Order: sequence, then C-alpha cells, then structure tokens
Amino acid sequence: MPLPNNTKGSLFSRGNSGKASGQTKPGLSTSPVRGFKMGNGASSASSTLDGDSHEHINNKKLIPDLRAEIKIRDAKILKYETELLERKRLLEEKCEEITKLRAEVDKLQSVLQIKVHKDAGNPDILATIHENASVPGQEGRSKKQGVSAESPMSSQHGTVVEIKRHEKEFRSKQLIKDAILDNDFLKNLDSTQIREIVDTMYEKQVKQGHYIIREGESGQHLYVSADGELEVLKGSKVLGKMVAGRAFGELAILYNCTRTASVRALSDVKVWVLDRRVFQAIMMKTGIQRQDENIRFLRSVPLLKKLPTEKLAKIADVLEVDFFHEREYIIREGGTGDTFFIINKGEVEVTQKIAGFDDPQLIRSLKRGDYFGEKALLSDVKVSVVNTVGDVIVSVVSTVGDVIVSVDSTVSDVKVSVVSTVSDGIVSVVSIVSDVDKEYQEIQLDHLELVATLGMGGFGRVELVQLTTDRTRTFALKCLKKKHIVDTRQQEHIYSEKKIMMESNCGFIARMYKTFKDKKYVYMLMEACLGGELWTILRDRGYFDDATARFCVACVVEAFHFLHDRGIIYRDLKPENLLLDANGIVKLVDFGFAKKMAPGRKTWTFCGTPEYVAPEIILNKGHDRAADYWSLGILMFELLTGSPPFTGTDPMKTYNIILKGIDSIEIPRKISKIANVLIKKLCKDNPAERLGYGKNGILEIKKHKWFQGFDWDSLNSRKILPSIIPKVRGPTDYSNFDSYPKSIDVPPDELSGWDFDF
Repeated sequence: MPLPNNTKGSLFSRGNSGKASGQTKPGLSTSPVRGFKMGNGASSASSTLDGDSHEHINNKKLIPDLRAEIKIRDAKILKYETELLERKRLLEEKCEEITKLRAEVDKLQSVLQIKVHKDAGNPDILATIHENASVPGQEGRSKKQGVSAESPMSSQHGTVVEIKRHEKEFRSKQLIKDAILDNDFLKNLDSTQIREIVDTMYEKQVKQGHYIIREGESGQHLYVSADGELEVLKGSKVLGKMVAGRAFGELAILYNCTRTASVRALSDVKVWVLDRRVFQAIMMKTGIQRQDENIRFLRSVPLLKKLPTEKLAKIADVLEVDFFHEREYIIREGGTGDTFFIINKGEVEVTQKIAGFDDPQLIRSLKRGDYFGEKALLSDVKVSVVNTVGDVIVSVVSTVGDVIVSVDSTVSDVKVSVVSTVSDGIVSVVSIVSDVDKEYQEIQLDHLELVATLGMGGFGRVELVQLTTDRTRTFALKCLKKKHIVDTRQQEHIYSEKKIMMESNCGFIARMYKTFKDKKYVYMLMEACLGGELWTILRDRGYFDDATARFCVACVVEAFHFLHDRGIIYRDLKPENLLLDANGIVKLVDFGFAKKMAPGRKTWTFCGTPEYVAPEIILNKGHDRAADYWSLGILMFELLTGSPPFTGTDPMKTYNIILKGIDSIEIPRKISKIANVLIKKLCKDNPAERLGYGKNGILEIKKHKWFQGFDWDSLNSRKILPSIIPKVRGPTDYSNFDSYPKSIDVPPDELSGWDFDF
C-alpha cells in the first residue's frame, strides 16, 4: 500500500532486523506511523523523529551531501589536529626556554631591580633593623663609611672567648636551623658552622611589652624567635609583626652597628640568642680547623708532603670535596686533565684501551689515600679512564695558574679532595727601616697651627696645619677620639695603622711622620696631599674615561705591590681613601684596617667598606691579600661608572648582593669589553682564582690587556703626565677639599693608657 503523500520519511527503517519491536533508538517516537502496514518483507515509507515525519527517499538523496560535508569536516579536524600538535611543540620549547631563563634569574638581576624591591609589595620588615646605608636624600653621593668588628682572638678583657654549648631539644634545634636557612645571609654558612651556631644559642624569655631590640642602641646579638608574637617599630609607627621561626639582627654579629628599628614582644615570648663574639669565635675556629685538616690530609700524599706549610695552606684553600656514585666515571680516556684527585673514601678503577683487546683493560685499583691526576699538575696530559667501583669521596684540586691536574673515575662511591694550584704565596716579610728625617721628630703638638679642616668622620677629623716656626710647611693632622676608639674596641687597628704607615716609604702612599697624644685624642702627623680627594673629583665629574681610571688604578696597583711584598694587606680601598698630591699622583691614605701577616696565614676580623668587602670577609672564611684584588676590581667599576657595582638599601642587602657574585650585575655600556674582563678576573668568588694571586703575583694585573701600552717605568719615575692635574696655589691652599663646619664636639677624656706608645 503506498505511503500517504503528507508523511515524512524516517532516518532508517527497521525491516527484518531481528530486534524486538519494543526496542527503540533514543529520540525515536514509539507512536504508530500513519499509513503503516505490516506484512512479509514490508517496510514503512516514512518515520517520525522527535515529532517530525521524514520520507526515506528524500533522506537517501541527502546522504551524498552529508558524506561530502563529513569529508570536509574530517579534513578540517585533521588540519586543526596538526596545528594543535605544532603549537604543543612550540609551547614545550617556550616552557623549556622559560625554565632556563628562570634558572638564570639570580645572575640577571641587576642592582636596580634589587633597589626597586624595597618599594614593591610587602618589603621585609627585618631590613629596617639594619644600620643605615647612607644619609637620607644623598643616596649615591654621600661618602661610604668603613666598618670593623673587634679582633676575634680575644674578648674585651683579654681572655679567649669560650664557645659554650647550651642543651636544647630536637624541635628547638630544628626551628633555629630552619630560621637560619631561611635567612638570605645566614643560609650561606656551611653545615658545620650552622651546627655550631645552633648548639651555642641560648634561651631568653621576654615579657609582654618588653623590647628585644631598641632603636638607636648598639647591637651585638642575633635572635631567632621561638614562640609568641613580636612587632617591629620605627619610632612610634608599627611596621609589621613577626611570629616564631624568624632570624633577625644578623648584621650585629658581623660588627658593631646601631639598630634603626625596635622589636617589642606582643605577648610573653621566647627567643634564642647568639653573641657576636661567640659567632666570630665559631667562624675563626671552624675556618682554622678546616684549613688544618686539609693541610694534614695533603701531607699524607707523598707528592705533596715535602711542600712548606704556607704552600700547602694555599692548596688547602682550593681543596674541595666531591662525591661520585658507584660505577660513575670521574674522567674518560683521552680527555685533557686539569684536576688532581685524592681519594678520601671508597675505591676506584683505572682502565685503558690496549691494542689487541676489544674492551678497556684494568690497569690498577686505588683506595683511600691514593691519588691520580698528579701529572696534570705539571702539564696538559691525556688521561686514562677512571671509573667508580662503589660510592667514592675524593678531594679535588683544580688548576689555578700554571698547574694542571687530571681526574679518574670511581669504582665505589668515592670522596675526592680537589686541589688547585695557586701562587707561591706572599714573599718573605722584610723588615722596613724607617728613614723619616730627624727634623720631623723635633716637631711638637704646640708647634702646629690650624689652617682648615680637610675631612671628618666618626673617629675624628683631619686638619690642615702649618708650622708656627715655618708657615711654608704644612701637614695633615689626623685627630682620632680616644674614647670612641676604646668604645668600638679599635685599639689594635690604630696601632697597626701607626706601625705600617711609619714604615711605608712609597711614592703612592701618603707619608706619616710622627704621632702625638693628649687626654682626648691621638694624633698622626702626615703628608698633606692638597690635590684633594679622588672621591670629590669623581662625584663632580660623574665618572672617568678609561685613561683617567687607568692612571688612578695604576697608582693603586703600585701601592699594593709595595704593601703585598711586605706581607701587608690594606682592606679599605675606595675613592674616599685616595688623595692627589699637588702634581696629580694618586696616594693611598687611611691605614686603619691594614694588617701585616705571616706568609700563608689568614685573618678573620670583619673590616672594610660594605660596598667593597670581598665574599670571604662577609662569610668569615678568613682572608688575605686576595681581598685587596677584589676591591681593586670594585674600584675600577666605580671609577668608570660613578658608583660601585654592589649597593643595597642597607649593608645587609649589600652583602647579600655581593654573595651573588659579579655575574649578577648588569655591566653598563660605559665599561669597555677589555675593562669588563679585568674587573671580572679581579672579582672572582674564589680568592685563589683572582688575577694577581697567581704565580706571577701582581705582575699578572700589570700585563693585562687593559694596561697595554701603559708606561709603568715612567709612572714610578714621575715622568708620566697624570690624567688629573689639580690647581694648588700654595702650601695652605685647601680649595680642592669640601668645606666642613667647625668642630663643637668636645669628646670626654680617656685615660686608660692604651695609647702608651703614641
């Protein structure tokens, strides 16, 4: 029977599908279709879908169009899938690039970015507890001030500082350790030092409302909050709050400083406390122990046991411990060796390819105390394969200078000590006979008449004085407050300054002729360098060109050459401590931090100017003349740009920036590529790698390409034309110095007698 003309066809007919009539597809109507007739092999001509009738014949006509449309859509899907895969690949590449860039963030952070941090978001409130970095409103233009701690050798009363341990439960130890590792500065200490600090901190209970730190007071303690709540105040303004697990006041354990904010207990609290003198003793003790242990270990090596102690001490400075897992290769055959290895623990195998064998053959096995790579100390060598048998610990010595060493592989987990070659050390100390004219010894304090003030600082003033008996003769008279010297425990530094300057007869160091004393001051009668301070000239010009900076640095290099040859380290280089004489020769002044040292020895006193101190001084690792080479690189940077590379909003931030290294600093375009290379060679993190510290000493600096063509002989003979020629109209012309107000401060008497030899 034909279907009615008004019936719409369905998408499909069931026919004899063998399925139960009660089964339906979703969306299909179960109501009977008009004109539907059952019969053998009969099928409906239309069906209803979602209430609409569909004619089958029309649906058949649609199938080709639908298939064509599906084919087009399949092609589009394939295209989109291809594009998606390509974009995924590009995304993966970008993610990988981002990961690499994030890994370099610290290295690419400029000082400017770090300065901006202080005004962004929520700055660290603990930064306000530190000493002010500069005079408000004069950032970048005020003079940089030197800082110094007491000698760590003994306490104020002359007795050795005792490192006393205080028992505490594991939870407290872990809290202190976590606080230290969360602190930007303290986290740089090694594990042994951190363990000692944790053990020596003592408990202090503070009642609600009481102060732990008071603004304006001198600080000498590091604190770790244990429980309770604290608030930080600047004046009467609350800057923020602290809870348990924070370390604060860390600048005070480096040297005496004035607190610039207060910390008050909001509830009954407990804090852990570390004294500065104990911290200094810990750092010195661990440093000496580490050096002594390394020297003893090096003496156990037959190749090194006959070396003098001072040379072993230099090698010990660059001795590092490395760890290799079982079956891990230390070196591969055919490589160029540049490291000397000594096995501390474990076993290694040395193999070599031999003709007639497919696989490398075992040559020898090495155990604790054995070493390899010694030939590389003498020349470039091709090495055999060294592989670990188990876990191995080795001491590694990398080359610095003319010495090269090679590496083996481990057989077990092995510890190896790494040893690098360094310089031959400071030359033997030569006693210097003073040739000060006897006429200066006849001068008395009352023979001097004040002309003007040339400079001033925390310790006192520098006055231009003239002889009442001969007004054509003038001197610089350095007047130091005795009470301030005693209060800050700087007596040792003042005596060192006197001794070194009285013995230093060098054309690039200001002469000292005589010393005096009275109840309030000690006095140093010195050469008057009337060309002015290099800092003042740099401030007025903004920065120096290469030629001017080169001349100034060359004068400092000659001064360092004189000092280092006599075992003296300077430790306070900066433009503020460089004066020009009337002819334009740059001279080193202010030897308050200078010290004479025995060959191969180190000193642990924290001293210098924050922007110029070397990393090993900040970390209390012990330092020597290598610290002067670091400061020479910083001076170059400041002369060529107008400001030092490492500057922060407070000293602690400056120290943390220094510890990130010179590579973290963006080098301005003002600095040429050659100058940049020299700066970075002088400012190596590892003191033993700094230019000037190698076998050829300071000659390495003089021969650098930045000094190419510079006439060192003419400089020493005064035949060279200085880059800056000051105008000096006479012996009393102080016009090249800034003006200073008259002194109205009268210090109290100091009669302890420490200045007996002045």
